[in-house]
Amino acid sequence: MRNILLVEDEPSIADNIVYALKTEGFTPTWCQTGRDALERLAGETFALVILDVGLPDMNGFDVCRKIRTISNVPVVFVTARKDEIDRVVGLEIGADDYVVKPFTPRELTARIRAILRRSEGSSPTAQPIAAAVFAVDEERCEIRYHGTPLQLSRYEFRLLKVLIQKPGRVYSRERLMELAWEEPDTALDRTVDAHIKTLRAKLRAVRDDEDPIRTHRGLGYSLKE
Repeated sequence: MRNILLVEDEPSIADNIVYALKTEGFTPTWCQTGRDALERLAGETFALVILDVGLPDMNGFDVCRKIRTISNVPVVFVTARKDEIDRVVGLEIGADDYVVKPFTPRELTARIRAILRRSEGSSPTAQPIAAAVFAVDEERCEIRYHGTPLQLSRYEFRLLKVLIQKPGRVYSRERLMELAWEEPDTALDRTVDAHIKTLRAKLRAVRDDEDPIRTHRGLGYSLKE
């Protein structure tokens, strides 16, 4: 059975989701706070996280950001917030889906199965390799590569962090500018190319036998799985 971590502070909603997950053959673990969720993720393995945005101790978006520094486990937001900007923020910080309340348990489990099919179809070693090779420290704005801290500019840090969050995912130059630059409309495609070039040089300075950033001609860049 696949373990699912449910982070939801409303017992009535949690009960319905837990029942639906068990009915579909999943093994749910329920917690009510972001802090408890992070502690469980640090010590247990889950196939997916269902995360409420409005938690009593932390904002769900902040919880997701912290999750992305330690794991690439799929994350599905469930929330009463239906504004487009909230959905955009949720997806851009690393969530795999965003489900607005009210929703049916059947819809949620269908989305979960679709996400798991995609994630399990990729390399099974992608997550541990990424976790072992890179470590992102959000508070220090620092990324370690094989344990060595990289001396990165602001945009190099943001650019590499985006790639680390989703190993194997191909990002176009336009998408990378949207995610890493404060004013993407003023940046040029070649700006991304230039930063990728300097990032590769700094990564080779640590391990000259590896090139973790892949170029997809005519498409963009990805981090090797």
